[in-house]
Amino acid sequence: MCGIIAVSGFRDVIHDLYDGLTILQHRGQDAAGIMTYDNQFHLKKSNGMVRDVFHEKSLARLSGNMGIGHVRYPTAGCSSEFEAQPFFVNTPFGMALAHNGNLTNADELRVELTEKRFRHLNTNSDSEVLLNIFASALRHQRPKKLTPDHVFGAMKQVMRKCKGAYSAVTLIGGQGIVGFRDPYGIRPLQLGKRMVGMKEEYMIASENTVMKALEFEFVRDIRPGEAVFIDRQNKLHSRQIRQGKLSPCLFEWVYLAAPDSTIDGVNVYKTRVRLGEYLARQVKKAGIHIDSVVPVPDTGRPMATGLANALGIRYREGLIKNRYIGRTFIMPGQQMRKRSLRFKLHPIELEFKGRDILLVDDSIVRGNTSKKIVELVREAGARKVYFASAAPPIRCPDPYGIDLPTREELIANDHTIEEIRDYIGADGLFYGNIEDLRRAVRYGNPKIRHFSEGCFTCKYPTPEVTPQLLKKMGASRNQTRVSHELQENGTDEEGEAYKMMSLV
Repeated sequence: MCGIIAVSGFRDVIHDLYDGLTILQHRGQDAAGIMTYDNQFHLKKSNGMVRDVFHEKSLARLSGNMGIGHVRYPTAGCSSEFEAQPFFVNTPFGMALAHNGNLTNADELRVELTEKRFRHLNTNSDSEVLLNIFASALRHQRPKKLTPDHVFGAMKQVMRKCKGAYSAVTLIGGQGIVGFRDPYGIRPLQLGKRMVGMKEEYMIASENTVMKALEFEFVRDIRPGEAVFIDRQNKLHSRQIRQGKLSPCLFEWVYLAAPDSTIDGVNVYKTRVRLGEYLARQVKKAGIHIDSVVPVPDTGRPMATGLANALGIRYREGLIKNRYIGRTFIMPGQQMRKRSLRFKLHPIELEFKGRDILLVDDSIVRGNTSKKIVELVREAGARKVYFASAAPPIRCPDPYGIDLPTREELIANDHTIEEIRDYIGADGLFYGNIEDLRRAVRYGNPKIRHFSEGCFTCKYPTPEVTPQLLKKMGASRNQTRVSHELQENGTDEEGEAYKMMSLV
């Protein structure tokens, strides 16, 4: 999960890109980058939040009427500053790319690029692989003057070769901007337009929450298997490259996307409210006494609202979130996540003391965060603490760009609901089910017939994802993670201790 944005206009676009990335910050807090073009490329990228990477001087030099930006949450590769995006290659024309998703066949493509096409790759990132596949395909078109046919002809090769999830934007020097989405539409990508006098300016972004804030009109979702090309005259061209089968990731509506976004015709906030309403039926059947429904902020709020309204029980904000602590789920490393949680949530003791509380969160991944939250609420004086996860049990990893752990680390993989309840220390535990999750999304758009839901069902939309591939990807992820944690901890002994602790 990352956030991407592209803007093409008739004036400098740097402030649109900067503000847009700030709005998309929830999609990645590890690194940020922007590249613009005004007869030459201008790049600034580094580890850190958007506000920390860019300063007045860097914004001033990022001139140009077209550009792309990226906020990263590391999945493939690692959290090294060298893997911050956008990536750049100098031929043909000079091309830069920002990518959200994960290629499932990156290793074999990397071999093809280095051994058959003699291209050099500087990083382990699958996004650099995707850029080089596109650049190589476009060069094969031998364009003297780039046309939409050249772009779409190259994109046919890209979509034929690349497997997995990829929503991406590409800046081609002096030529325009390309946006494209994989044939399953696993990750979101959306098109917006803004009128400046009689002229049209365009934006491509991960979520349309960006567009209204920057006075762009949301036009539509880019379709699965579609590519759009905004040329240097700011004229929009689009083409269906491969016949797509929309299978969006259900976790976008559970956690990833901003609540005010609408993805593939489905409002995120309304979906989360419906999840809470559906979950209320299970709680009601349990026949337990509840004084207050309390959300785990921020994602749990709409779910708790729907649940409390359906049960007729009062809703209370009992946990106050420190707004200066990032989203712990997308922090690189379990040790950092656990450390940050100590400062992230502060209980209001008067809302808990002597009361039976139902905590509502979006999901349970490893169980460590949920365990800590239950402990906080008990320490604040709650008599009984029940816990509800709006999402179904997460049993399998996600190979499409979410840093869900390997299967062995997921608490629901080999534990019953009763065992999970005992581990997190709750008096009762409730999970949403997959049928209700599908129904909550389809309520907003009945035309969606398929989903990327492998983290819940262990069934994946793209055929190349096998148990062998997941095992291979998990081993690579663990190797990268342990290396990162060793750097963070400083000693092999501490790193090994972390490794064992994270498997709890």
